[in-house]
Amino acid sequence: MKKDKKMFILIEAVLGTMVIILAFIMLREKNEEQGYQISVIVENSDDKQWSAFKYGLKMAAEDKEVEMAMVSTGTTLSQAEEKKLIEQETKNGADGIIIQPVPGANTKRMLKKASGKTEVMLIGDAPQDAEEKIEFPVVQPDHYEMGKVLAEELLKDYGGNLEGKKLGILEGEENSESAISREKGFTEVLQNTGAEIVWSDTKKAENDGTDFLESKPEVDFVIALDDNSLTAAGECAAANNLHGAIIYGIGNSTEAVYFLDTGAVECLVVPDMFNVGYQSLTELANGIDKSSYKYKRPQISYTIMRKENLFVKENQEVIFTMSQ
Repeated sequence: MKKDKKMFILIEAVLGTMVIILAFIMLREKNEEQGYQISVIVENSDDKQWSAFKYGLKMAAEDKEVEMAMVSTGTTLSQAEEKKLIEQETKNGADGIIIQPVPGANTKRMLKKASGKTEVMLIGDAPQDAEEKIEFPVVQPDHYEMGKVLAEELLKDYGGNLEGKKLGILEGEENSESAISREKGFTEVLQNTGAEIVWSDTKKAENDGTDFLESKPEVDFVIALDDNSLTAAGECAAANNLHGAIIYGIGNSTEAVYFLDTGAVECLVVPDMFNVGYQSLTELANGIDKSSYKYKRPQISYTIMRKENLFVKENQEVIFTMSQ
């Protein structure tokens, strides 16, 4: 009798173990079918400057079989609002978050806290902190190089001599590392060329509109170092309210290309935002999948566009990603 009882208990134990194993397998298969959830937080998420970026995210999400969601944001995004959105997406089960960090004194601390709860990937900017060295994975174009090549294009057009020429520099995000790097790359090339920078401002174009530009001192060239600034300058030039200034700039929207095509903008440097989207999501998915994954820092290219080369194959491919 005792032998039968022992056998019964053994069989029950085996069956119980099998049920647990089966439940674990079913749960794992369900999670695999659902895939990872990745949220994306950028400022003014509905703006057309993000079209190529979103297209890249979409293509990568399909390739990596993950669920991707763009978080709806307003025209401007404060640090407090971004913190709240990160906490919201983490609470809702995001396995990873792609973030365009808002410049501020507490940005690194906020991101460090977030990275303790979910996987974090940055795009656009890698916040700097001299007092505390904290590294985050980031995918971004070489901002310094884009500013540098824009200045080189300007010099090329004037035989390397800008003696007596006046410039105004406009960029969209105050204190951002990208804005600082782009301006540094641009201004370092212009040293000893005779050019005079009359004004440099970082007020946001969407807040100031074209009235802001019209009120600035007259210059020969307006240098717009981000898409919002470039489209604002383009609108002002198209309305003949830029006092004849010629625009050189960095942009990545169909509006920026439109102003180039119509002659309002002379030269446009276009970062490959499709690749920023594709590589950031791909790298983040790899990081979620493998806890020991060593993040790569993909090289993001840029394209120099002018009206006369808009319709070459390479440029049309770039423009296609902007229109998706």
